Parts: sequence; structure tokens; C-alpha cells
Amino acid sequence: MKSSFSRNFSTAAAILLVALVILGASFQLQVKQYLTGSTVSDLRQDAEVIANLASSYSIDGRLSSRDFLLNLDVISQVSGADAVICDNQGYVVLCSDARSGCCHQGMQLNSEYLQKVISSGGDTATGIIRGLYDDPRYIVSVPIGSGSDVSGIVIVSVSTVVTGQILNRISNIFLTAAIFVVVVSVLAVTAFARRESRPLKDMAKAATAFGHGNLEARVKLEDDYSEEVEELALAFNNMASSLQKSEYQRQEFVANVSHELKTPMTTISGYIDGILDGTIPKERQEHYLRIVSDETKRLSRLVRSMLDISQLQKEEGIPEEKKMHFDLEECAGQVLITFEKKINDKHLNVQVDMPEHPVYTMANPDYITQVIYNLLDNAVKFCPEGGNLGLKIREGGSKAYVSISNDGDTIPPEELPLVFDRFHKLDKSRSQNRDGWGLGLYIVKTIVCSHGENISVSSKDGKTEFTFTMPLVN
Repeated sequence: MKSSFSRNFSTAAAILLVALVILGASFQLQVKQYLTGSTVSDLRQDAEVIANLASSYSIDGRLSSRDFLLNLDVISQVSGADAVICDNQGYVVLCSDARSGCCHQGMQLNSEYLQKVISSGGDTATGIIRGLYDDPRYIVSVPIGSGSDVSGIVIVSVSTVVTGQILNRISNIFLTAAIFVVVVSVLAVTAFARRESRPLKDMAKAATAFGHGNLEARVKLEDDYSEEVEELALAFNNMASSLQKSEYQRQEFVANVSHELKTPMTTISGYIDGILDGTIPKERQEHYLRIVSDETKRLSRLVRSMLDISQLQKEEGIPEEKKMHFDLEECAGQVLITFEKKINDKHLNVQVDMPEHPVYTMANPDYITQVIYNLLDNAVKFCPEGGNLGLKIREGGSKAYVSISNDGDTIPPEELPLVFDRFHKLDKSRSQNRDGWGLGLYIVKTIVCSHGENISVSSKDGKTEFTFTMPLVN
């Protein structure tokens, strides 16, 4: 499997090579067209000059002046082109190769080509002049004279090898520059890709370590990270922190459930075995069966509470169709009445502070009843004999505030943030308050938060107070 570096590098290299090939080919084509056009233009000028010069030196259609031959030789040397002069029959009469004569003299051109040059006033071509030159050439031919006074034609040519040499030099220069660019690009892309892929490799290592159980694995952020990579690293670290917290909560949950189930199940098993094997006498069996019944009910309450929590967390908020318009004062008063016996047994002083008019809210009445019940149950349970129990409802802005307080031992400040945690108890040994599982306040917070509201606790000077909010409906 290819790495992201090799994929990116292959793509970049392919694009670069294609771009260089296209650029080189188009550049060479443009240069070739320019050189060809420039050469032909120069040849045409030379041919016209020679034709005009031949017309001025022509006597009775013949060119025998030594001055003309000298000028022809000078023009040929200066321009670097070869010139051939033919009469109107196509025979070569003069050549720039030698002033005294050359091997081309006496040769005859193709009559069709001769007539083409005379009739069209000139011709431009690229190729081989058979009988004169063997190499490919740029050729420009013009007639000497005009109309019926044409005494011959001038053929000026230059080898295409010169243009080819120039193109080869340009190609060599371009190839050298292209190789240099490719090498520099490869080095730059390699360095850049490795630098950019390094944080991805770090994240892969961290993810592997995290997957193997190292919940402390994190991606180290560097100052040279790009914005996108930094965001990805932060997202990974946040995800890892969230998963770590969830794993710790899961482990703590399993440990707490195991601890809470161990005692009642051991008690139930021990008493049942004692009854079955006759260790417990018949006259005491009813007593111990009642203990077994109580422990079984406690386990049932634990399961029911956990199901309630699971349902609330699954819904991620109370659906609007499950909410109703009801009076908070009436709901709280009915719950308070259910604790009448416990309150009287402990001789508690109940202080109720509510508005004289109904306080309406929009919520799930069953869940809110459970919230008030759990808070009052805790308040009565931890309130000392003859202590004060408070129930207060007040209005503030768009919220209704429900407060339940009790006298008793002050909760240590370090414990306050933990009172709403699942299975949390102030008594770590669990020897006291065997009727509770440490789920009541966790359920309370879950219900309140499911309504989009808040709950808080304060404890000082021997008084503990829980306050939660509900939306106020006029």
C-alpha cells in the first residue's frame, strides 16, 4: 500500500514532467517558427537585392561584369547564404561559390519550377535543390526583371543545419534547466511532504498506542504545524481525552456496581444456604427471609434506577410531547406530604416558603416529582433529630427556583463537586445508609439536565441546600 507521501510525490512528479514536456515542445516549436520566418525573410531580402543588382549589370541578357561578381561574393559572405543565378532557360550562369566559375555552371533547373518562379514573381520552399545541393535548405527564388523583360531567376538558399544547431543548443539549455528544476522540486517536495506527514505519523503512533491501552497517549503540538494539521491534532487529543474519561467512568461504574451487588448477593446467598442446610433454626427462618426480601427489593430498586438513567441518557433530552403544564407548588406539596411519617418520627421542623399564587412550569411531572422526592428523601435522611427541613420555591426572571435544605453535617468543600456523581457516597465504607446506592443525586442531575436546566448544591455552617431550576410559564 502506498503512503500518502509516495502518492503525493508521484502525482506532483507526473504533473511537473507533463508541464515541462508541454512547455519544452511549445517553446521549441515557437523558436523554430521564429527562426524559419526570420531566415526566409532575410533570404528574400538578399534575393531581391541580388536580382536588382543583376538587372543593373545585365547587358543584352548576359552578366559578365567583374564588379557584379565581386558584389555577389560579398553579399553571399555577409549573409552566409548561397546564391545561384540562372538565365531564362534555367541554365546556371553564375554561382556565389566562386567568382571565376563553379561546378554548378551549365546545369539546368526543372522547367516547371522556372516557370512557377517567373509567373508568380517568386517562390519560397524548404527542401533539396536537385543537381545543386544535397542537403535540405531554405530556398527563396525571385525573377530578374519583370514582365516580358525577365532575363532569369536568382535562387538564394541556406542549409537548415544552422537552424537545427540553434534548436539543439536551445534544447540542451532547456533540458539542463529542466533537470535542475526537477531535482530542486524533488528535494523541495520531499522535504515538504516529510514535514507535513510527520504529524500524521505522530497521530498514527498515538492512535496505535491508545488502541493498545495507553489512554495517556496524545499528539504533541508543534509551532510549525499547519492550521489544518493543528486542528486535526487538537480534535484527536480531545477525542482521546473524551474516550479516556468514558473508559475511566466505565471502569468506575463496573467497580461500583460490582461492589454494590456483592454485599446483598452475599447476604442473600448466605441466608438461603443457612436455611437450606438447617444452620438457621426454623424459628429464626422468617426473620432471615425478611432480610432476604429486603435485600431483593434493594437490588430491584438499583436495577430500576439504572434503567431510568439509561432511558434518560438515551433520549438526550425530554421530548416536548412528554412535557406538561403543571403547578410546581402543588407537585412539591404532594411529595412533602408523603414524608409526613418520617418527618414526625424525627420531630423535624418544616419550613415552607412558596408564593401565594401557583407557579406553573412546562416539564415532565413524573420526572420532576422524582427529583423533589429524591432531594426530600436525602434531606430527611441526613437531618438530625429535631432539625430544620426547608422547602422553598421562588420566581426569578424566566425561571422557577426550587430549593430543598436541611440541617446536619456540612459537606466538605472537596466533596461538593462529586455529590452528583454516580455511586458517590460521603461514607466510603458504605457501612452507613444501606438503603441508598449513591444513585439518587445522579438521577436528579440527569433529569434536571435532560430538561435543559441546572442544579447546584451549597453546604456551610451546618446547612446543606440543593437548588434546581425549571422554566417559568405564565
